[in-house]
Amino acid sequence: MEEIRAFVAIELSAGIKSELTQVQEMLKEKIATPHLRWVDPANVHLTLKFLGNVPLDRIQEITAALREACAGLSPFVMEVSGLGCFPTTNNPRVIWVGVQEETGRLKRLQERVEGSLAALGFKPEGRAFHPHLTLGRVRKGAHAGARRIIGGIVSATSVGDLGQMEVGEISLMKSKLLPSGAQHSRLETIALERG
Repeated sequence: MEEIRAFVAIELSAGIKSELTQVQEMLKEKIATPHLRWVDPANVHLTLKFLGNVPLDRIQEITAALREACAGLSPFVMEVSGLGCFPTTNNPRVIWVGVQEETGRLKRLQERVEGSLAALGFKPEGRAFHPHLTLGRVRKGAHAGARRIIGGIVSATSVGDLGQMEVGEISLMKSKLLPSGAQHSRLETIALERG
């Protein structure tokens, strides 16, 4: 059976993607290094759950579980702001822009997605959910000095509020790994529905 690399995400509005592109361009000017691999802004999304390799014949049951997870949850607004690194600025692996949502609906949505997929045998995430948008990744071969410089520049850079967007749906996505980077495409869209 053919498998695909899949994940569940919130896709971003054109306005937010445009803001992220500007932030990324500003950072590229400040951090001119081969030690960073930038994410194509068209591919930036908010991951709710990474599924890994999934047999194609499971897509229908995954979609049904996601519909169940979204039932009774109304759309909400999330704010995009702030800049940081995971795990630390002294040893960054990921450069990200933050996501905030004050009502707790984003966290509830992620928990329901996690729970519905755990019922299908997908292992729950072993760490707390920290909503973020990945702009770039530090290459594995980067030495400690380069990592500290990258982290220092990121921590000294302020981006402020990049805008808000309404979240009214989630997407089941397919990811294809290519030499030029990952290529994402939508398999299914599931609307948030009031109960």
